[in-house]
Amino acid sequence: MNRIETALQALQEKKEKAFITYITAGLPDYDKTKAIIKAQEAAGTDIIELGIPFSDPVADGPVIQAASYEAILGGANLEKTFTCMKEMRDDGVQIPIVFMMYYNTVLHYGVEKFVKECNACGVDGLIIPDLPLEEQEELQTQLQKEDGTILIQLVSPVSKDRVPKILKNARGFVYCVSSMGVTGQEATFHRQILEYLTAVKKEAKIPVMMGFGIRTAEDVRPMKEIIDGAIVGSHFITLMREHGFDPQAAADYCSTFKKELNEM
Repeated sequence: MNRIETALQALQEKKEKAFITYITAGLPDYDKTKAIIKAQEAAGTDIIELGIPFSDPVADGPVIQAASYEAILGGANLEKTFTCMKEMRDDGVQIPIVFMMYYNTVLHYGVEKFVKECNACGVDGLIIPDLPLEEQEELQTQLQKEDGTILIQLVSPVSKDRVPKILKNARGFVYCVSSMGVTGQEATFHRQILEYLTAVKKEAKIPVMMGFGIRTAEDVRPMKEIIDGAIVGSHFITLMREHGFDPQAAADYCSTFKKELNEM
């Protein structure tokens, strides 16, 4: 098991829900990125999605699009994010970290070289929204050869009959997209969200996480008996902007959300 699987197993043994956040690498700079991650780890966040800035983030709404654009203007890129990862691991950061990215970045870097670097610097997982199951073979072959970093599978309300196939060999957790469209839609969940999540939960052998549009723990109350955790992305970026990317603000939000998520 890698760090993601170990962390989620520990949560299941304690009967706790997982709390996952998303931040954009290099926003507003890499020093702040590291400080915010360290603050979240101390506050009890379970897993962090670290977004790799990309020019055309097709699955993301305006908030993360803007964050990616600003990070790129500030000089953020994959190579610098690998360096950031190495520095954090050297500093003792143990929280599971997942790269949220687009496949063109992997292809441009080179699949084999990319996977080797992920393992070398402690990247625990990958989420790649524009890489469908049918096109994952090259990446999965390399990931399995290195036996470290894992690929997280996404499902959506239109996955339906494809869910068993997508989840057959899935590892880590299932990322359930809660609505049609892009990230940051303010808890406007799919109208058949409970039916959809129940179907995924029935099929999944690994924890089921819900993302897209979540702001507070209260947003997921109707799904609390189905899901194993919640993912907050766009709202967390907005919160960081409002507080000048203050690590303490990140810690306060994360500890509150985690507490409320497990007390409802």
